[in-house]
Formats: sequence, C-alpha cells, structure tokens
Amino acid sequence: MTTDPSPSARDAALDTLGRYRQQIEQLDRDLVSLLAKRVALSKEIGAMKRVAGLPTLDPAREAEVIRRAAALARDASLNDEKVRDIFWHVIGLSRAVQVDE
Repeated sequence: MTTDPSPSARDAALDTLGRYRQQIEQLDRDLVSLLAKRVALSKEIGAMKRVAGLPTLDPAREAEVIRRAAALARDASLNDEKVRDIFWHVIGLSRAVQVDE
C-alpha cells in the first residue's frame, strides 16, 4: 500500500515537473527551428538539382538518410524503427518543397 506524499514533497515534484516541461517546450521549439532550416536547405537543393538536370526524387539518397538516422538512433539508445518513421516524414517535408518549385 502506498501513502500520499507529503505536501512539501508534492510541491517539489510539481516544481520539478514544471521545469522539465519548460525544457521540453524549448526542445520542441528547437526541433521546429531545425526542421525549418532543413526544409530551406532542401529547397535550395531542389533548385540545384533542376540546374544540374537531376530528378527531384532520389530514392538511393533517401534510403541513405534513413539508414543513417536509424544508426544514430541506435547509438542514442532510441527505437530505430520509430526514428525511421519520423525521418520518412522529414524527408516528405523536404521533398514537398523541391517538387512544389
């Protein structure tokens, strides 16, 4: 049977929880900023592909990006399949700005 925490322990836990949530909110802002930078670079890459006469879609390159992301995920003790899923979405964002040009 568990007992209710003391009011001071509860207050301390809530304060810590609030600080952790603020850190996560900052990380979320950072992630969105990094995604925006990646998409902007992808747009530039799309322009260079057109100048060079290359196709927008590059399945081999996309597969390489996914493999690298999965390896980085494993190195960071993250679920590599879930990271692969995330990166397919990131590639989709990047591909969309290359195709829309």
